Amino acid sequence: MQANETLSGEPPRLEPAGSGFSVYYMGKILLSRIDPVKQAERAALGALPLAERTLYLLPSPLLGYGIPLILRNLPEDSALLCVEADATLAGLFREHISRTDANENRNFRFIHAKNPSDVCLFASRTWGLCRFRRVEELRLTGGRRLNADFYDAAANILRQNLVTEWSNAMTLVKLGRLYVRNAIRNLALLAKCPGAESLDFGNAPVLALGAGPSLDGFLNEFERAPPDCRIICVDTALRALKERRIKPDLVVALEAQHWNLRDFAGMGGWKVPVAMDLSSLSAVSGLLGTETCLFWTRWTELNLFDRLSALLPMELPPLGSVGLSAVSLALRIGSGTVFVAGMDFAFTIDEYHCRGCPTHGEVLRRHTRFGGLYPTDAAMAQNFVPEAAGGGFRSGPAMTRYRRLFEAEFAGTGRVVAVEGNGTPLAVRTVSRAAALNEMRRLAAEAPRPPARRAAGGRGAAQLRAAIEREKQLLEELLSILKGESPVGRLESLLDLERYLWAHFPDCAGRARPQASDLGFLKRVRAEIEPFIKTWIMALASLADD
Repeated sequence: MQANETLSGEPPRLEPAGSGFSVYYMGKILLSRIDPVKQAERAALGALPLAERTLYLLPSPLLGYGIPLILRNLPEDSALLCVEADATLAGLFREHISRTDANENRNFRFIHAKNPSDVCLFASRTWGLCRFRRVEELRLTGGRRLNADFYDAAANILRQNLVTEWSNAMTLVKLGRLYVRNAIRNLALLAKCPGAESLDFGNAPVLALGAGPSLDGFLNEFERAPPDCRIICVDTALRALKERRIKPDLVVALEAQHWNLRDFAGMGGWKVPVAMDLSSLSAVSGLLGTETCLFWTRWTELNLFDRLSALLPMELPPLGSVGLSAVSLALRIGSGTVFVAGMDFAFTIDEYHCRGCPTHGEVLRRHTRFGGLYPTDAAMAQNFVPEAAGGGFRSGPAMTRYRRLFEAEFAGTGRVVAVEGNGTPLAVRTVSRAAALNEMRRLAAEAPRPPARRAAGGRGAAQLRAAIEREKQLLEELLSILKGESPVGRLESLLDLERYLWAHFPDCAGRARPQASDLGFLKRVRAEIEPFIKTWIMALASLADD
């Protein structure tokens, strides 16, 4: 949503009123004609006491009335962000705020923004990630009325971004160490497995399949007369496809834990190429008896990625969902239209996933007269979203975030088409199942079916071995310093270089590390080093075995 930049042709008119000035602009009175200063301060007093670790958003601050009172009562770990959507009023505020000492306060910032997302980007760059726990809006002036939709959107984006930041931080705390260990172990695979950049779907249409409940209805129609298109699916949908004898061209695996191994159970003799994330569980490689290709995602900022960049395969954005990663990969390895089905970001009262997938089979196996088939815990949870798209679909906060991420990533590509019947509407072109199948047939007839691969080949084993040795030596140097066997001169630089040792600490996730003088922090880092040295040694051993 763009801000309203239309100017009235007249500058704001200031008229004395009480202890301050009233503001007239674009035919509206934006500050009280009686006593604007006291009115703004009364509104500010109504917001007291101000909460800790809170970002306060003040739309259209105009002459800055009430801001000194807010700043005097602002906790040290909170901040005040003033936002102005109108260029003329932004100039007015800058002129008046320059006469105060507000600009000296490090927890005060002002931005003139044309797009609500710019406000979020500015806040992240100014204060970093996971600084605040909530976003609250302060309304001290009538200037907000000129661009009310803009300010509503900015506040919503800030809140959504805050939820995403903390969700990512919690994921990093729980799984960050595992991600790095898997990535180190999988480095040996780069010597024999090609990167996902070796895949080539040309301009053929691609069908990207999730494992949502709506997939059943789509496959019922698809298997009657399947078009000659490329199929890329998530690992959870693999068994459902095999039961219908629909063989995909590629299956995508993202899970770092052992849970998704059951997705491959019973797939013996069914050879399907696998594209797996570098941080995925190592055991996934080779499960389907065919070639594995690798990609990687930057799940957090690590110097390790930069040092290994010349050896790493295709990079995909960190989307957190195997379905979103499948769509992103489909867009990268081909130039054709990508049709999306079974990516519901929702569930029904009796199904989490499509029939045939492991979770559906588990529900059937556990069904007794003491336990029903319905996932009532999720369906009746207080935070679920009923009737996500009609048809009995329901959603929840996590799935809603993935849907928003899908829209943010793919709505602007012009190449993604959603098949009607998905659980929640997506912000891309949507067609019926029959129309999608017809369009795929037409596009397949127009596009020659290329080989699925470009020239393949792994990275050089010697390069990988040298890189692994360097990483092991860095850890050994840091360990020597922490044991008191070496001078501490490089301690600070080594802690920054080896960020993966502490990035998953609860007090560090998404934030800067404590000072090197923090003895508790150094003890925790010390405990991480030797297990990671052993992991690097295991990676070297795997290279030697190959």
